[in-house]
Amino acid sequence: MFRRRPSAGLLAACCVASGLVLLPLGVTAWNAANVGWSTALALLWRPLVGELLTNTLRLIACATICCGVIGTAIAWFIERTDLPGRRIWAVLAVVPLAIPPFITSYAWISLNPNLADFSGALLVVTVSYYPLVYLPVAAALREMDPALEETARALGNNRRTMFLRVVLPQLRPALLGGMLLVALDVLVEFGAFALLRFRTFTTAIYSAYRAGFSGAEPALLAMILLVLCIACLIAESLVRGGARYGRIARGTRRRAVQYRLAGWRWPVQAGFAGWVVLTVGVPLGMILYWLAQPGDGATAPVAASFAAVAQAAWASVYLGGAGAALTMALALPLGVLAVRYHGWMVTVLERAAYLAQSIPGIVVALALVSLTVHSLRPLYQSTVLLVAAYSILFLPLALVSVRAALMQAQPGLEEAGRSLGLNRLAVMLRISLPLAAPGLGAAAALVFIAVTTELTATLLLAPIGTQTLATQVWADTSTLAFAAAAPYAAVMAIMSMAASWLLAGRFGAASIHAPAKAA
Repeated sequence: MFRRRPSAGLLAACCVASGLVLLPLGVTAWNAANVGWSTALALLWRPLVGELLTNTLRLIACATICCGVIGTAIAWFIERTDLPGRRIWAVLAVVPLAIPPFITSYAWISLNPNLADFSGALLVVTVSYYPLVYLPVAAALREMDPALEETARALGNNRRTMFLRVVLPQLRPALLGGMLLVALDVLVEFGAFALLRFRTFTTAIYSAYRAGFSGAEPALLAMILLVLCIACLIAESLVRGGARYGRIARGTRRRAVQYRLAGWRWPVQAGFAGWVVLTVGVPLGMILYWLAQPGDGATAPVAASFAAVAQAAWASVYLGGAGAALTMALALPLGVLAVRYHGWMVTVLERAAYLAQSIPGIVVALALVSLTVHSLRPLYQSTVLLVAAYSILFLPLALVSVRAALMQAQPGLEEAGRSLGLNRLAVMLRISLPLAAPGLGAAAALVFIAVTTELTATLLLAPIGTQTLATQVWADTSTLAFAAAAPYAAVMAIMSMAASWLLAGRFGAASIHAPAKAA
């Protein structure tokens, strides 16, 4: 560490990044506060709001339970049993993260239009979000001390009792963290529910905005959505509690016990195969099916269709690159501040940036629309505004990876550079960034994939005439033109697959070596 305090330039850059995240919150709160009490009560005390609240809470409860049970079961079988092909199943288990939920919704609703109800919404979010539980639980199982299970077995506990009383409590932080992510993602999901015609707060906010933007109803519904997001964070913290789960000393790492499935091996294998068909086979299979069907403009030249897909793909790539560049530019100073300095100001700025994780995309987009319409008219429906929205939404995703990458750059090397006469900027450019380059590249790639598959903010903020892959899938599917949407969905799925391989390689692969056997 070269100084006890960060430079004024670094602090200014961090304040800009964190302030950008707080901007939608401030605008939304201001718009809601300007609604009179009588108007607010009239808008909120309606059967519609009660229906939205019931739908949202019921879906969150069911989805988190389903994802928790399925994600934990898959992690257990892959990490702790002799299931054949564990490495292949580990990769396939995270592939659904590479398929946007509205693409999954498009596939299921085109397969069975009767799924446009609660059961269809629950199915889509479960198959889309269960990897958010599987990944942390699988990592926790790999890191857990085998001595805990050995001691439980020595005391006469059977497998069921040992799992419930020893293993499951150790998995509680990972399990609750994954379920929290599922709950937040269900809260902010828009495209999948809109295609299924299932009404939640996000779809209602979008409908209110499209019906005639007055600011009152969308702002009030957005505040309810924010309150629900904050309530999820508080509930997870209270349930998790302050218990400690770490090992006092790691010592020599031992492999965990692997249990034999015996007669259950092939039924479990069949269950995994069936689940992969539901989560991966149906979305990809329906895309291929509709690709083989003639579109709505079957008589149009093939070149015209190819040109339209290429134009939408280029728009997605262009916006993805711009969004990733701006997001990384905002995350880098925050990462340097968090890794190299300490203090209350550092904590406040870093935590403020992470607030974007709990801000729904439709709330961000709506706040930016309101701000530009009333105060910054030239930015309304501009590419600059859309890229700024991407940066707000995905700053936490970049910051986590940037922080981890910068922690790999040893401060001693930076101090050596300073001792040789380099200033801080030169040290950053010639030493720190090259050392952290792989991690920074991975962060930029993740943000790029997230931007290219983003739908909500793009629908509300994209300049007139701009069509991305996501918005084109939305437009065609909304009119039941499933064949017309298939080429765009196929290109998007191909572009998104890189994310699943990155996650599988870093978090989801089971050990290649066979651990000790247990009867």
